[in-house]
Amino acid sequence: MPSPLFADRPAPQPAEPGTVDALITRTRRLRGDVDAVRRDTEVDDSNTLWRWQRALCDLAICQLDQLGSHLDQLKAGRPDAGGASDRPARDASPNRDPAQDGPGPRLGRVGSGEWNLLTDEVSWSEELFRILGRDPESGPLTLDELPSLVLPEDQALLTVMVTDCLIDGKPIDGEFRIFGADSEVRTLHMMGEPVLDTDGCTASMWAVVRDISVLRDGERSLRDSRDSLRREHHLAQTEHRLVAELHESVLPAWHGSSYPPRSGPDALDLAARRLPATAHPATGGHWFDALELPSGESLLTIGELTGHGVAGASSMAMLLGALRGMAVAGIAPGALLGHLNQLLESSQQPALGSALCSRYAPETRTFSWAQAGHPAPLLFRDGTGRALTPPDGVLLGATSGAAYEQAEVQLLPGDLLVLHTDGDGPTRERLIGLAPRVAGTRSARECAQLIAEECDSAERADAACLMVVRIPGRQGAPG
Repeated sequence: MPSPLFADRPAPQPAEPGTVDALITRTRRLRGDVDAVRRDTEVDDSNTLWRWQRALCDLAICQLDQLGSHLDQLKAGRPDAGGASDRPARDASPNRDPAQDGPGPRLGRVGSGEWNLLTDEVSWSEELFRILGRDPESGPLTLDELPSLVLPEDQALLTVMVTDCLIDGKPIDGEFRIFGADSEVRTLHMMGEPVLDTDGCTASMWAVVRDISVLRDGERSLRDSRDSLRREHHLAQTEHRLVAELHESVLPAWHGSSYPPRSGPDALDLAARRLPATAHPATGGHWFDALELPSGESLLTIGELTGHGVAGASSMAMLLGALRGMAVAGIAPGALLGHLNQLLESSQQPALGSALCSRYAPETRTFSWAQAGHPAPLLFRDGTGRALTPPDGVLLGATSGAAYEQAEVQLLPGDLLVLHTDGDGPTRERLIGLAPRVAGTRSARECAQLIAEECDSAERADAACLMVVRIPGRQGAPG
């Protein structure tokens, strides 16, 4: 017999056909749009973010497919109780949107069944037999036999739902799992109502069973990819914190501000800035340093190593420690870079690096320097700027036994040097173009701030460092 959801209240009137058609059209259009987004997503199975985005698209398509199926059945009317097929009518619809035939989650099936408690008659739709993996010739199962199809750990749950429905008149709304015909575990969702007789007693139970395996698989995939994304984010934050701590412990305490000047008229005015990468702030292979040597000269160095994160920061710390030690021992810049090259060659973590190493003698204002594949210092004087002519030198770690030449330049009071890494920082031409504005700065710190603000206007794929050195005295004063 026909089985309304609520036998003791009037059945709701069906929606207007035109309204349902409009909803079907909008659902199909939206489904096609989501599928287009899914197809346009660049495939990268190694990318956790991509897997999470793909899982979201799959889940959205699955839910839209299910919504479309329900609307199609709503338009066609409820199947008769004699077991007519519940296969969605839109599969054979001539107006089916071809965009829905593409790749993506398959639509879950829906079947229905009724158990008459007065006559012991049981009727299942054809789709319910397919969902439960039972041969129609074997006939439907009674409510007592139904748990035999369910996984042992879910049998008690199904029994409680059915008992509460028959005895207490509670609606059924729950999930349970079965082994499908393909021996895979399938997740089913059952919704049902007791059908009451004129005396208010339960006469039968009517239920709709939907295969939601694809939906639950999609949700599980989404959870897994989201958890992986959160783990990656947590690891990235941890790495960023460790790199920051390494930088704080290794780089000069004055980075980002002015170098604490020593007393006397020959003291250098120094300032430096780190310009972190926009996408990868945990870049760890860049350094700069200034150190007063026992001879009274000042060590000025800047450089960068290949590698990011903790590994790059660790290599940088090792190299900077060796550089400081050799500089204190009195080794000249050219020879010092040769020793650093040997150190990188013998390291357990091979890397390439560019570096500039220099010494400044305050008595003679002599700037002696060597470079290993590094941009030359920029000299600003009298409102103009130029790059110093670099001595020969290859990248650190690029070749065995490399020799590094050394150059000297005589500086004047008020001269300003800008040392910078290559990275994704300011270009030489851009820095030289700032010469008129640099001439108007009153300190190394003010000049470094000016350059940093100019560089902040563009996104950087790689980090960069810069150091500003101002020679004491007024420009134009006698040497």
